[in-house]
Amino acid sequence: MKTSELRTLPVEELQHRLRDLIEELSNLRIQKATRQLVNASRVRLVRKEIARHKTLLREHELGITKTKMKS
Repeated sequence: MKTSELRTLPVEELQHRLRDLIEELSNLRIQKATRQLVNASRVRLVRKEIARHKTLLREHELGITKTKMKS
């Protein structure tokens, strides 16, 4: 998902997606340790997505961007 699309999501949705990505990264690391990982490049992509989500959440926290709050 593009950053511009992520900016349209509510903060709660970004936080939920971030938790899912962190869990996925954990699972990928376990697969790597047990030599069951099929797509090694997925680890890098998930790490980048985590960074993107954290950046958007921090921007919202600082008031740099306006993301939707769930009413």
